[in-house]
Amino acid sequence: EIMPSLVGSEMCIRDSFFDPILSARRTVACASCHRPDFGFADNRATSEGIEGYLTKRNAPSVLNKGISKNVLWDGRAATLEDQVIMPIENPEEMGLGGAAAVNRLSFDEGYAKEFQEVFGRPVDEKALATALAAFVRGLTAGNSPVDQFRDGDINALTVAEEAGLWIYEGKGRCWRCHSGPNFSDESFHNTGIGAIDGVSEEGRFAITGEKADMGAFRTPGLRMLVQTAPYMHDGSMGTLEEVVEFYRRGGNKNSALSDRLEPITLTDDEAKSLVAFLKALSR
Repeated sequence: EIMPSLVGSEMCIRDSFFDPILSARRTVACASCHRPDFGFADNRATSEGIEGYLTKRNAPSVLNKGISKNVLWDGRAATLEDQVIMPIENPEEMGLGGAAAVNRLSFDEGYAKEFQEVFGRPVDEKALATALAAFVRGLTAGNSPVDQFRDGDINALTVAEEAGLWIYEGKGRCWRCHSGPNFSDESFHNTGIGAIDGVSEEGRFAITGEKADMGAFRTPGLRMLVQTAPYMHDGSMGTLEEVVEFYRRGGNKNSALSDRLEPITLTDDEAKSLVAFLKALSR
């Protein structure tokens, strides 16, 4: 279980991340979908909001969001401060709304006192967004055996994990999208997930209106994968073995498939080594 060291504005929201006070029926908390025991992701394909509504996309891990350029699968939130308010306002998620959330916290003696002490004023939507975003930014993961190996510890990886690293950086071409400190290029690509009969979901296109963004979704980071199954924006894959097989065949064909998606020729042993490498990012 990964928990941040909490100071300042993070303290204001520490308890309410786990407290359903921010949902309309007081039945859903942020942690209902971003669960610490699952790497602050959800172990269900899609999450359950108020009144039993099912969300349309898998709730991804919020670990290392402090170093992410884009948030949400389609990137519609400009900042983390914008994003953390969206579930509160979404009628199928928490369904309360920003103004009502502020009202509830204002009439809660404990929260009202904490916000006053930290921000020097009564709770308002800006302070709520700042506090929630600060909490999320404190959720970090790193220093895996992969990082240690790259830093010079040649004994940090097993033989299979090291072989998987060379596949990742070589013939597997994984690095083309999964690069950087969080193993994500922070961009959007169409891999065909969710495509039906060759027709993809709109994805990023619904936000930008750009033809090149049709069916494109944000590249997820690869840290803590063992804890954060299921995978993909629709939660359609339950194991890393399934994910590797998906990329071995070159994704799901559709009219907007990224030109980065091509079949990858791997032996079964090489595929197993690649999975071992991915799992090493969770230790």
